[in-house]
Amino acid sequence: MKKLIYFAIFMLAIGFNSCSKDEIGGTATEALAGQWYVRLNVVNADGSITIDPEGYGKKTIATYNTSDNSPSQMWVSDQRKFKNFAVKVKCDAGTLTFSSDGEAANKLNDNVKVTITNGQILRGAGRQYNGSPADSIVFDAKFSNAPATTYRFTGIRYSGLVENED
Repeated sequence: MKKLIYFAIFMLAIGFNSCSKDEIGGTATEALAGQWYVRLNVVNADGSITIDPEGYGKKTIATYNTSDNSPSQMWVSDQRKFKNFAVKVKCDAGTLTFSSDGEAANKLNDNVKVTITNGQILRGAGRQYNGSPADSIVFDAKFSNAPATTYRFTGIRYSGLVENED
């Protein structure tokens, strides 16, 4: 009988252990990372903005952690949807800001360097198509093959919900 009781306790212990969940942590740049619906605008010399002058429309870009999960660097990529760039930028998850350190190497086009400035994530400052609040992203970019033009990327975090597709 003792053996049966010990066996039952042993089986219960194994059962409880197998039900425990492992905590999965986020990345060091989780607050800044995401997929974003953006438009590519141009900042004119007088500071005014020309909305989508090249007719790209709304596309997705991505911000994501580096392979070493650095808390002070992340990638910004247009995923070959606008200007074919993927650059590593400095970032601060506490202030939700990011920028390149001057001209950054472009992993999608070795011939074109990219300078990213004024990068910022604004919590809840945007609106999804259905009206629900969304994080917003904005940053300026200059490309070495068009140095006189400042592009402004603006948009909202992709929600993944069909109701937010327009």
